[in-house]
Amino acid sequence: MQMKYLKPILVTSALIGLSHWSGLSFAQTADQLYKRGLAATCANCHGTDGKGVVDGGMPLINNLTSEQMLAKLKAYKSGALEGTIMPQLAKGYSDEQLTTIANQLGKKQ
Repeated sequence: MQMKYLKPILVTSALIGLSHWSGLSFAQTADQLYKRGLAATCANCHGTDGKGVVDGGMPLINNLTSEQMLAKLKAYKSGALEGTIMPQLAKGYSDEQLTTIANQLGKKQ
């Protein structure tokens, strides 16, 4: 291969690789931001640390596993668990979104 073709090939390869890498990185970041955004809505009532205000009716949630949190969220959504705000909020999310929230906030075992 002649040297005059090598430089454009290397530059083109680098640009293609960079564009794939940056597209993948953006997709992962957008997905992470979406998941974090869903979970962040809980901070309005439960605080950013999940400690809530126990005396104010906002329970501690940072002690729940992802499975426990998902069970509670689904119970609120179905009406099996009563509450003032949570049933209304939970009904606004799909089951997939509730799973994402539980996975983002729940303790990992």
